[in-house]
Amino acid sequence: MKALSQQTELQRPELLAPAGNWECAKAATENGADAIYFGLDRFNARMRAQNFTEADLPKLMEFLHRRGVKGYVTLNTLIFTQELSEAEQYLRSIITAGVDAVIVQDVGICRLIRYISPDFPIHASTQMTITSAAGVEFAKSLGCQLVVIARECSLQEIDKIQRQIAQQETSLPLEVFVHGALCVAYSGQCLTSEALGGRSANRGECAQACRMPYELIADGEVVDLGNRKYLLSPQDLAGLEVLPELVKSGVSCLKIEGRLKTPEYVANVTRVYREALDQAIAHPPSSPSKGGKLAPLHKGGWVRQQRYNLEMAFSRGLYTGWFRGINNQELVHAHFGKKRGVYLGEVTRIRNEQVTVQLQAPIKPGDGVVFDNGHPEAQEQGGRVYAVEHKGKEAVLTFGRHDVNLRRVHVGDKLWKTSDPELDKQLRQSFAGENPQFQRPIDIEIYGEVGQKLIAIARDEYSHIVQVESEIPLVEAHTKPLSRDRLQEQFGRLGNTPFCLGTLTNHLIGDVMLPVSELNRVRREIVMQLEELRTQPKRWQLRQDASLTNLRIVETFRRNVSTPSLIVLVRNLQQLQTGLQTGIETLYCEFEDPRAYKEAVQLVRNGNVANQTIWVAPPRITKPGETWILQQVRSCEADGYLVRNYDHLQFFAQNRCIGDFSLNVTNPLTADYFKHDFGLERVTASYDLNITQLEDLLTSCPPDWFEVTIHQHMPMFHMEHCVFCAFLSSGTDYTNCGRPCEKHQVKLRDRVGTEHILQADAGCRNTVFNGTAQTGAEYVQRLVELGVKHFRIEFVNETPEQVTRTIHRYRQLLQGEITGSQLWRELKLQRQLGVTRGPMATSLS
Repeated sequence: MKALSQQTELQRPELLAPAGNWECAKAATENGADAIYFGLDRFNARMRAQNFTEADLPKLMEFLHRRGVKGYVTLNTLIFTQELSEAEQYLRSIITAGVDAVIVQDVGICRLIRYISPDFPIHASTQMTITSAAGVEFAKSLGCQLVVIARECSLQEIDKIQRQIAQQETSLPLEVFVHGALCVAYSGQCLTSEALGGRSANRGECAQACRMPYELIADGEVVDLGNRKYLLSPQDLAGLEVLPELVKSGVSCLKIEGRLKTPEYVANVTRVYREALDQAIAHPPSSPSKGGKLAPLHKGGWVRQQRYNLEMAFSRGLYTGWFRGINNQELVHAHFGKKRGVYLGEVTRIRNEQVTVQLQAPIKPGDGVVFDNGHPEAQEQGGRVYAVEHKGKEAVLTFGRHDVNLRRVHVGDKLWKTSDPELDKQLRQSFAGENPQFQRPIDIEIYGEVGQKLIAIARDEYSHIVQVESEIPLVEAHTKPLSRDRLQEQFGRLGNTPFCLGTLTNHLIGDVMLPVSELNRVRREIVMQLEELRTQPKRWQLRQDASLTNLRIVETFRRNVSTPSLIVLVRNLQQLQTGLQTGIETLYCEFEDPRAYKEAVQLVRNGNVANQTIWVAPPRITKPGETWILQQVRSCEADGYLVRNYDHLQFFAQNRCIGDFSLNVTNPLTADYFKHDFGLERVTASYDLNITQLEDLLTSCPPDWFEVTIHQHMPMFHMEHCVFCAFLSSGTDYTNCGRPCEKHQVKLRDRVGTEHILQADAGCRNTVFNGTAQTGAEYVQRLVELGVKHFRIEFVNETPEQVTRTIHRYRQLLQGEITGSQLWRELKLQRQLGVTRGPMATSLS
């Protein structure tokens, strides 16, 4: 019978497992998860999962709580204005059902939750892109109780954040992803699916463009990378080997990714990390003051077996991600972007319908395999192994007739095990049946003396406590008194219950006895009462009089149609000079090197345009230790700053600021928060909005709060992974890469031939910009009628001639001299910019 080991000196992090359906919930529970997270049929970031319904919640929470497991609902997408009412009803159902917390991305939803319930726990999703102590402080100001830190944070950075938030007295528990698929782009900052097909990752509809092949083009020439084509597909995260360090860091929760995975995956990975976590707690690292080091989890065979199990669960290759810092050579191997499994070895001979392999891992009849010839994008050969003949380190494999076309298999091909039916059977058995298989400890104290009733007090790990008395008094024992061992034997008979016996303390006075039947009754009563206590719904406060309709969002406002202004964002000095020559009044600069901002500001100051202002943009991500970049940005003394994250809100609080698209403003609750609580002059409407959703936002708030980007190359991927370093150098990071980003113009060509633009920033993070520019020109007149005053156009790598022509056409558009359709057709026909209408026109579900 499996059982949870007792907590010792170190704080035991919660083990949080994914559940896309009921079977996954059972698989997680029976294999040691302390909590599960799951989505409902709306507003969650895994809309392709089977998910649960509102009607499932009471039954699901009763099941989980009976088993001592918490349940968290993922309401972790951006919410549009017209969806706020439905989101409120969802939240009321969630809170009433006794859910333990909700995982949230949207700032406005955090505000709504705290308005309708003062105490219901909010967990700040990794979609909120929190990478620093300032981000934790921001989450706390919203009423969050826990922060899911960005996957890109290293152990060292997590330690820094922990120290900083402790010093600032803004400490919140931190949750980290410990295993599963690793997104190459920062969560909450990926617009790839939106740009390429109107399926937003911020709306749970990621199309996984990162897992596709790309060609690397440097200075107009294709770079020969051999079989490396999957340039944006990281290996899967596996934090098993750094688990003791994670425990030592004090993180409160370890999260397993995989709400789209099978119950077998959930059972497998949860079991591995349950065992490893218990081992890390049972054998803590030595005290640093004594020169101690972190103790290894296990030796030899256990490690090999667990790695095998994890690779069979799902693997694109397993790696520690960013936990040990940045290593761009190892993060992305680029050979494939799909599940492989366990590597068996290379094919050495093909003869008589048999394949000989130089074996590196076990293989047995019934296992499924696939042959890898270096072209995973093509159809691959694979099937079930019929027979295995071992010859030393080699194995001769026979397949069923017609299962594998051996004419398409070659010597040198790699062989991967993709299926282990025996392991799958064991995993399914772990959560089969109705009786609990994973038990959690209860501690029991026994009191009494001759002539009195036996009293048993039992406590579980969530501080539920029950007291049960015997129905008959204790009598003097002439033989076999109730010793600790006898009590342990009787009260330890907890089979088919959610409990196992933890510690038993015997406080009986004298040699006493009680019939075994009465001890059994007391034990059964303890179980019944504890289960009843556990399954009572949590009673969170819920204000019935508080609702979205009476939540004061903004003051009454007038909608005035006024002359719109054009804002131009440039990404180099040459474009800036061109913008100055056109007489644009408001200019934004986003340069790779912030040191160039001083020259940019001076160019504007020396110009002759009245009321001309220059605003500069810091990098989109700020991590611990990167304040120097913000200081460098501010030293240029620009007129204002384009703030993109929570550090910017804090650092530039005394300056003029405009909120950029990365703040993900999609509803009036979010807009109002940034506008009033942080004093932003205006905010940029989220790029996730189509025209209807944008209109809804503009009619719910003063339209002069917003600026709308109507021409841009969509910034699709924003990533810690540096493609320049990984594929144009042999270095691991900025310290030894030789800075190829400063020497080469690089693009990524996708499967349909579009060449997407790659740029680095001051933090060595990369942005992939859509190679095809998009325009919202056809909607400008309607937006002007709604009162929008500020329209932005953005450039990436356009020439001065293209910049001049584009600015001229958009000026004509805003002055009513040409229509949006005319502008779109003209720029499209020129094929200079490859303009498309873009996702503003698409309808998102």
